[in-house]
Amino acid sequence: MNLRAVILTMTLCAGCAAVAQSGESPAKRTIVANIDAAQTATPVSKYVFGMFIEHIGKTMYGPLWAEMLDDRKFYFPITSTDTEPANQLRRGFPGMELRKWRPVGPDADVMMDKEKPFVGEQSPLIELDAATPHGIRQTGLALVKGKEYVGRIWLRGTPGSKVKVALTWGADSKDRLTFSVPALSVNYMKYALHFTASADVSDAALEIVGTGSGSFHIGAVSLMPADNIEGFRPDTIALLRQIQSGFWRFGGNYTSNYSWYDAVGDPDRRPPDWDYAWNQMQTNDIGPDEFAEFCKLIGVEPYISVNAGLGDAHSAAQEVEYMNGAASTPMGALRAKNGHPAPYHVRFWNIGNEPWGSWQIGRTDLKYFMLKHNEFAKGMRKVDPSIILIASGEMLEDGQVPGALRSKYVGNLAGAYGSDFDWTGGFLKDCWGNFDGIAEHWYARPGQRYNVEKAKSLPADKPNDDAFDKIDQTTLEYARYPANIVRSKAEEWHGYQQRFPAMLQKKTFLSIDEYAYFGGNFGRAADLKLALAYGMLFNEMLRHSDSLTMAAHTMGTSTLDFNRTASTLNTLGLVFKMYSTHFPGSIPVEVLGNSPQPTPKYPPAPDQPKVNSGSPTYPLDVFAALSSDHKFLAVAVVNATDAPQSLDLRVAGVHLLGPTTLWQLTGKSLDAADRVGQTPQVNIQQTALDNASHALSVAPISVNIYRFAVSTTAQ
Repeated sequence: MNLRAVILTMTLCAGCAAVAQSGESPAKRTIVANIDAAQTATPVSKYVFGMFIEHIGKTMYGPLWAEMLDDRKFYFPITSTDTEPANQLRRGFPGMELRKWRPVGPDADVMMDKEKPFVGEQSPLIELDAATPHGIRQTGLALVKGKEYVGRIWLRGTPGSKVKVALTWGADSKDRLTFSVPALSVNYMKYALHFTASADVSDAALEIVGTGSGSFHIGAVSLMPADNIEGFRPDTIALLRQIQSGFWRFGGNYTSNYSWYDAVGDPDRRPPDWDYAWNQMQTNDIGPDEFAEFCKLIGVEPYISVNAGLGDAHSAAQEVEYMNGAASTPMGALRAKNGHPAPYHVRFWNIGNEPWGSWQIGRTDLKYFMLKHNEFAKGMRKVDPSIILIASGEMLEDGQVPGALRSKYVGNLAGAYGSDFDWTGGFLKDCWGNFDGIAEHWYARPGQRYNVEKAKSLPADKPNDDAFDKIDQTTLEYARYPANIVRSKAEEWHGYQQRFPAMLQKKTFLSIDEYAYFGGNFGRAADLKLALAYGMLFNEMLRHSDSLTMAAHTMGTSTLDFNRTASTLNTLGLVFKMYSTHFPGSIPVEVLGNSPQPTPKYPPAPDQPKVNSGSPTYPLDVFAALSSDHKFLAVAVVNATDAPQSLDLRVAGVHLLGPTTLWQLTGKSLDAADRVGQTPQVNIQQTALDNASHALSVAPISVNIYRFAVSTTAQ
């Protein structure tokens, strides 16, 4: 029996008892899940649990990179007042706003030297006074008592002048740690910094001041906790290792105006630049080498998107050679010169990022981007034929289809295939042989639905968001919403396979390179309610293991709750950890049942399915898989209701043995969350069950994974 066909039609399965198909009231009776371990599907890829990251303000520098100073290479002018718009200083996570350098002494004595800068376009020049310290300072640094901090500073100046670097947090002399710089030279010299904090402080400052005659220049300065690991935070590295993501993707809107050449070599000599995608300065401290090292530290593979916006095929091919080429190649030699003689062997590469988006720098129409993609692919594969190339696709139901056209094709996508807004179809038609997989991005917000009738009446230039209505959702509807999107993507992918049968022969795969269900991402605390939604989302992803082999959550750091000195996995990180621990490499098996999912409340639309996602075990969502050695059966059960549910597992194809283990994620309420510095409100509880009973009582508002020892022979 074809499991994919079963999955797509499971709510219509013969033998399922008839239940009410309207409303959301859970049935008050025992739910039966018929699991047939003889009916198997493609093993689950470890890459389904991947992560996405890009430079949006401090998205990478706050939770991942250990650098404590902002603008350490002095992109901005140094004045007592801000001259930049507020949004240029506040990108990133809450509490991680950009901190500015301020003058110590008169503003007029701090100038930006643009004639001979150390790096970038300018360097601070401080005019000295014989009696009063002049210089610069940055506040807002967090210190931990007893912790060591190390750094470096590049200085040049008038011989005989005296410069001091101080870490300070109060007016008393004991609230200050000072390093006196040896005699300055007219040429830049690097000086090592070392401090040990004697207090817990949330608003310390670093001061760089001097006295004497003449002046001094500051080239670059850095300060990190001494326990950093290759520049990264050890606390978040340890947490992210637990998730076992498979891969992290470095890409995003930032990529389209990104020059990788500026992000390699001596970090202090890498010029800071302006990111026009997110309207923010970037230091280029985390470049290709650092990203590869980060992936190694957390035990995942790197996946890199090349600049196909303002970039060209030559620079993309050189980036591949820099990462993968032998030290005897030109770019491999540059990598070795930069301290990394061994190739990184990056397998996954993406050409461009959302080239179809009007917001994308260097946006190109479909027919021209197909030519561009082919040129990039050939150049990159010439350097390394072994790489796996992923095209930047977009399916038909996504937001870039004009509202009126999108509503026209609801329930009848056949006419839209091959149109000017069918980017995925464009790759399949015009770029065959120049990619291995095709990327898809989606983002969803709860409590909304696409109104087809409203869309039909919108002017052509109106954004699609104007066609959405706000709706009230039960917890179960809220939790099912992103899983419905996964199901619709899988159905549409199968539509492409019908039109391009060679996809099946070549095993062309779908990579959801970016996705998120907003409600707990980008540094805001995730809660148990969001974890329920991601449990159902993962169940649906794993049902489509035949085609969906990669997925990257936006952002990888949204699995953490953190501040400047500590971190913990939040509920989103916990549910990722549960699934990535138990299911990579496992073999999905058939799940039928006696309680089909209800018919959707609203008419089909781009965000509303014809048939709800989930297993026919309503109100529970059940997914089951055999371990790769066939010794265990893992059953994931999500209960997004506020009542316990009785579940009767009826297993065929294997025999259940004892004992059984349950991993359960739950809390006292839907808004239960895990926050750094607070007692956890949500935990993964591991429980040993006495026997291999098929009768289960599933706790309310919980994500559960049961693992049964099994045998294929009678006991």
